[in-house]
Amino acid sequence: MNIDIKKLRPEAKLPVRANPSDAGADVFYAYEDTILHPGESAVFGTGLQIATPYGFVTEVKNRSGMAAKRSLVVGACIIASGYEGELLINLHNIGTQPQVVKHGDKIAQILTYQVELTEFSEVPAGVPLYSRTP
Repeated sequence: MNIDIKKLRPEAKLPVRANPSDAGADVFYAYEDTILHPGESAVFGTGLQIATPYGFVTEVKNRSGMAAKRSLVVGACIIASGYEGELLINLHNIGTQPQVVKHGDKIAQILTYQVELTEFSEVPAGVPLYSRTP
C-alpha cells in the first residue's frame, strides 16, 4: 500500500523504516531544538501531512530508544482518515532529567493499518450487554 505524504516544510524528512521488515516507520522532528522538562508534555511537528486512506488508521507509537533511554513517550496517538493537518507528535517527559529534542531527531514511529468501521446500537437500560445473541 502506498500513502501520500506532503512536505509542509522543505527540511521535513519523509518517514523511513530502519529495516525493510520493520512494522513502523520513523518520523522526525522538523523545527528548532526544544527542551522538554520532567513532567512536561509538548507537541512536536514533523512538517508532514499524511493522507491516511478511508478505512485505515495511522497510529503513532513510541520509539523504544526514546522511551527506554530518554523517558520520552507518545501521548495522543491516532491519526484518522480525513485529518488534513500537520502530523504532530505529542511527547511526555516521564523522566527526571530535561531532554533536548533536536531538529531532525527520530521522535516516534507510525504504523498504518486497516480497521473495521463499526456501527453502534443502543441497548435499553436493564438489558445485559453480554447475554444477547448475535
